[in-house]
Parts: sequence; structure tokens; C-alpha cells
Amino acid sequence: MQTFDKFLQGKVNDEDLAGVLVTLSKAVKQISNQIRTAKTCAAGTENVYGEQQLALDVLSDQLIQDECRQNERIGLLASEELPDELRIGDGEFAVAYDPLDGSSLVDVNLAVGSIFGVYRGQTFIGVKGDDQLSSMIAVYGPRTTIVLAVAGGEGAAGAEDTGVAATAGASAVNEFTLVDGEFCLSKEGIKVGEGKMFAPGNLRACAERQDYLELTNFWMKAGYTLRYSGGMVPDVNQILLKGKGIFSYPPHSKYPEGKLRLLFECAPMAFLMEKAGGAATDGKVRILEKPLVKLDQRTPIYIGSREEVKRCEDYLGNL
Repeated sequence: MQTFDKFLQGKVNDEDLAGVLVTLSKAVKQISNQIRTAKTCAAGTENVYGEQQLALDVLSDQLIQDECRQNERIGLLASEELPDELRIGDGEFAVAYDPLDGSSLVDVNLAVGSIFGVYRGQTFIGVKGDDQLSSMIAVYGPRTTIVLAVAGGEGAAGAEDTGVAATAGASAVNEFTLVDGEFCLSKEGIKVGEGKMFAPGNLRACAERQDYLELTNFWMKAGYTLRYSGGMVPDVNQILLKGKGIFSYPPHSKYPEGKLRLLFECAPMAFLMEKAGGAATDGKVRILEKPLVKLDQRTPIYIGSREEVKRCEDYLGNL
């Protein structure tokens, strides 16, 4: 089996970028072990967004920081658990991450994950998702896996046939599975096409948004398969690996700008999805085209199969 390190040696021309990705994979291994052994109690603290932190949130964040500090090429971090950018050195690479997305699901033993976006620069303010050099998600479930995309490559075939713009360049998206302490290539060239599967986030919005109620009714009446866990990482990961589907999270009165964060969640996910031939928008604009104005910037998101994203735009894009 081809290991993560060996795969990067053959596929990533920038050795320094490859080294950053290896560093992140080491942090994922440590988090995976801690999820299986650490307590799931609350930490007694809140993050910058006023959300209750679990001990695992805090621990996962610290594990990622510790690993990144050992790589001199990484100079800047931004975490969903921290109030500001964190300067850790003079390196050219900047890593934005959600250390444990969906951590509230840990105590009921559902899958959770980590999200990473890698940039080159001295600040995250002003960047767009299109500026990412790589994005990666880790899924901690029955198996621990990584799904990785790196910038460059051929364009996404067929994107011009829809109303949804695609990334300027699309390269293979690959999955790696943790086996005996090493991440090994388990699925190569992941592609997202069309198919009837939906993961409808924020269903409470149906109480005040007739358009979202009509869209969810369409999916149900058309015989779509419901696959929603309450965690963005496992739900989007399923779309990638099944090669079809849609994840939706529209705004409503409680979250008028959307709930999910552009830098830590939506931009890295959108990068992966577009590289696999799918799409991601906020209902009007590609997620990857949205500039970051502030670290805690939120956005609606519709991500998955191109035709399904277009359907979300048609139903929901007028708000």
C-alpha cells in the first residue's frame, strides 16, 4: 500500500507544502487516538463564538498547534477555537483549521472530523478559498481517514454545462486510511457526479422559509435518500465518497449570514468538492470567490453535485 508520505513525494512538486501536509497528518493521528481514550466532558470554557468547548476541542487544538510549531515552514495559524490569528514563526505557510468539527457528537459515538485549509501568506484577512494550496479533512469514525486535494491539474469536466461556476483547475481528490499507524492510499481520483442523496442542515429554517420547505419537500417527493448526521465533515465526506448528493445550510433569522464559518469550514470543503468535480455556493456566489473580511465570517453553503447546487440556487438564491 502507498503511504501518505510516499504519495506526496510523487504527486506534490513543492516539498515544503508536502512537509506541511505530513505535519497535519501527524496531528490527525494524535487526535484519533485521543478521541478513543480521552474524556468527553465539557472543558468549562467557551470559544470566541460563545460556544461551549469540550475538553477534546481544547486538546485537539493544542495537538495541532504543537505539531505545527515543529515545522519551521509554518508561520501562521488560525483556529475556530482561537480569537485571533496566531503567529508561530517566520514560515511562509498559513494553516486555518477547525480542530474537531461536530465535537458535540462525540459523546453519542457518531463520526466527527477535522478540517484544514493551507495557504501561503502572512495574514488570512483578504484571502479567498481559491488561494488555498491544499485542503484536507479527517474523519474519525469506525476508521480514521483523510481526504486530500492539492491545487493544480486539469479543469473540471462538464462544469461549463451548468449555471454553477467551477474552479479554474481541478486535480484528483484522494482518500487515505489509517492502518497500523500509517495513512495509506485507499481511494484515488474521487469524483462527484449526480444522484439522489440529501443532507439538509438547519431544517428549523423551514418554519420561516417557505422556499426551503418547498425544496426539502421536492427532495422527499422525488425519492432522495436522506443522509444527515448533524456533522458537516462526515456528511460532505459521504457525498465525496458516494460520488453524489447535496449538503445544504441556508440562513434564517437566528443566523442571517449563515452559521458555518467561511475560513474554517466552508472554504476548505468547497476546495475539496470543486476539485472532485462538484460545486459549492452561498446561493449566489461561489464559496471560493468570497474574500475573508474577518476571521469569524459566516456564510450559507450549498455543496455537492453541481445540478443539486444549481437547484439550491434556483430555490433559495433570492433571499
